[in-house]
Amino acid sequence: MNKIQLFKQSILLLVLSGGFACAAELDMPDLPPASNVASALDNHVMVLNAASNLKLEQANQRKWNSGNYEFNLRAGSARRSVSSTGQKLGEWDVALERPLRLPNKVTLDQEIGMANVAHADFALGDARHEAGRLLLKLWFDWEREQAQVNLWLNQIDLYQKQVDTVTKRIKAGDAAKMELNQAQVMVTQAIVSSQQAQLRAQLASNALRREFPTIQLEDDLSPTTPEAIVNDYAYWQARILDDNHELGMAIEHNHVQQLLAQRSHADQIPDPTVGARFSSEVGGSEKVAGVYVSVPLSFGQRNAIAEIATQQANIAADQLAFVHRRLESDVNSAYRQAVNSYTNWQKAREAAIAMRNNALLVSKAYSLGEGSLTDSLAARRYALDASLAETLAQLDANESRYRLLLDSHQLWAVDEHDHKQ
Repeated sequence: MNKIQLFKQSILLLVLSGGFACAAELDMPDLPPASNVASALDNHVMVLNAASNLKLEQANQRKWNSGNYEFNLRAGSARRSVSSTGQKLGEWDVALERPLRLPNKVTLDQEIGMANVAHADFALGDARHEAGRLLLKLWFDWEREQAQVNLWLNQIDLYQKQVDTVTKRIKAGDAAKMELNQAQVMVTQAIVSSQQAQLRAQLASNALRREFPTIQLEDDLSPTTPEAIVNDYAYWQARILDDNHELGMAIEHNHVQQLLAQRSHADQIPDPTVGARFSSEVGGSEKVAGVYVSVPLSFGQRNAIAEIATQQANIAADQLAFVHRRLESDVNSAYRQAVNSYTNWQKAREAAIAMRNNALLVSKAYSLGEGSLTDSLAARRYALDASLAETLAQLDANESRYRLLLDSHQLWAVDEHDHKQ
């Protein structure tokens, strides 16, 4: 039993046991609706091209099954001159012939066609998976920029309240007009930063809509609270690698190259051409019917072609080993990033809460006539920076977790194909 058969059987057993079944499609509050995502992925250019390529390989499979040989009809006429009698006799002949594939070559051709279709089927799943990864990335790129817009708008309100507080203190004679200028400058700077953030959010929105025009964007979308990665690395490695489109593509590519090598070695024994011939000679007085066989004689070309195919098969086997090692490394990196991102968000959240509480205390102290405006404005800016770091860490933690779910086929049902031949 070859590697691809073992691979397929392991997937089937896992699906039947329920251990690797796709999770139910639930709408995540900080992601587009699952139904909207399914339509967007199916209509992405990568998926459409892969679907067309699958149909192409299905047509190629029919070509492999039928073979390249066709019937060949030969016909000719001649005039025989008999010098002794001076007769000129008309003659003609007709023949029908066709090369015949040897039985082992027919079997190999059928297997090659099936393997190519399997490779294209995995490629379709991989294209949908990559489209899902792209959507996830662009979605969180937009979320990050939109979150900064919301933070700056909130900061403008806080600075404006600071202006109101300074104005009241000036009327009460407790503050100089210079402090009002300082507070108004902070409002203006916050407005500029907000406009810059809105521009970045618009650019991120344009990039998302360009790739996935049907995805709905909501300006008031709020990030959800990150969840810890509860399973260990071995769990995620098994979930991702045991049913992986890219690995399946590499396995099928290796399978195809091995079959092509076997086919080239089989071609070292040429296929015979069998024909039936009928002729009329000596002005029709003689009728000749017969069969014939012809076999091409090779002088080294077929051996060279077989050697080339063997080396190509070796290259495919090396590529399969490399893809497997790289995927293991990618899974490890994705898992570590998800775990560390969650830890980073917890620390950023603690720091942001402390900075916001400090900003409230300093602002309250200033409103009561204690402390300076400089300290109050600085505390608010530190709180803003901490809140921004918290929000970005929160989005990083969510994105990295969703990436694990996506790669393990627990998000957006990217693994819709059973890879049945």
